Amino acid sequence: MSGPRRPTDPSGLERYYVLTGGRSGPGGSSSSLDVATLITSRAAAVPGLQHEHEEILRRCRDPLSVAELGAHLGLPFNILTVLLADLLDAGRVEARDPIPASNAGRGPDLALLEEVLSGLERL
Repeated sequence: MSGPRRPTDPSGLERYYVLTGGRSGPGGSSSSLDVATLITSRAAAVPGLQHEHEEILRRCRDPLSVAELGAHLGLPFNILTVLLADLLDAGRVEARDPIPASNAGRGPDLALLEEVLSGLERL
């Protein structure tokens, strides 16, 4: 007969607590991450990294939004931002807004809209 079985945590909260070391959210400059922020790896995974950190570095060789990354990894936004904050602080990933700050507030690019319209007219 086997020993008593430990009850499992169906919510996954115990796993998330372990992944983040008990932290509930990122701090400092990493707190500005949102679902549209693009993440790009700046370094390859090294031995000894947490599995989820390795997965983030591997998947972000090409830019991925935080939302896409969360979907691929099956992690909630707040848990993912804690992991991303670790990698940002270590300089292993880069985070940038999907729209460069220099273009923010200027509206859509008129030349691009004209090209799209021209292409639609040719259909």
